[in-house]
Amino acid sequence: MPSLIETARWAAAQRARESERPDRLFLDPLAAALAGSEGMAALGLSEKYNPRHEDTANFISNRIRFVDDFVQDAAARGIRQIVLPAAGMDARAYRLPWPDRTTLYELDHTELLAIKEEILKHQGVSPKCKRVTIGADLKHDWARLVVDSGFAANEQSAWLIEGLFYYLEESAVHQVLNEVSSLATPGSVLVTDLVSRSLLASPWMQPALKAMEERGMAWRFGSDDPAALFAKHGWDVQVKQPEQEGAKYSPQRFPTQPQQSWNFFVVARRT
Repeated sequence: MPSLIETARWAAAQRARESERPDRLFLDPLAAALAGSEGMAALGLSEKYNPRHEDTANFISNRIRFVDDFVQDAAARGIRQIVLPAAGMDARAYRLPWPDRTTLYELDHTELLAIKEEILKHQGVSPKCKRVTIGADLKHDWARLVVDSGFAANEQSAWLIEGLFYYLEESAVHQVLNEVSSLATPGSVLVTDLVSRSLLASPWMQPALKAMEERGMAWRFGSDDPAALFAKHGWDVQVKQPEQEGAKYSPQRFPTQPQQSWNFFVVARRT
């Protein structure tokens, strides 16, 4: 559990750092508080030992903006149920404008959500939509917990699964997708990110993977065919690479790469 909380606070530290930039892609006023000293320390270690930390930060910021735009578009088209499995220290319920009657469901480990609630309480802020938190282990059955919390399985929903799948074993990836698919009525949408299996096998990536494993944050899953992965669970998929037009927001910070991309943004629609 400590490494999971550290990862969530590290991600918040990345958002805090981006929010300080004059050319920021988004603004997250709560990120620094949600990161805390633990998150900022983890980010400092990352910057010290990861020679590509700037590329990592740019990718994460680009991904956050991509997901922001995706979910705001879904809300504009009438979807009022937003679900964040592995929500971590995410603050979208507070920092994005939401239409009336929107409910945002955050799923994560109970201990992490308790820490997050204490931080938010001290900040004295209110969400801009109805916010429901659900303590759950995503490796087990959790769909019934979402329904019991007020989710209407007969209404369309948008699913934001950000920075999760590469930490899971393949069986757990399919477990999450089974649970999501059991709740997502036709017309529901999903956005996520994946790394390629080729990246996990590449020799130059092994030292970084070993370092992450030693800190309890090992990457375990990658896919070279995201479309096929999601098609097995009944989703039509569009795959984008971060450097492609329509998926990047700062050509200076994320230039087109001539080599094969190791990262994917997956946008899916339930059939």
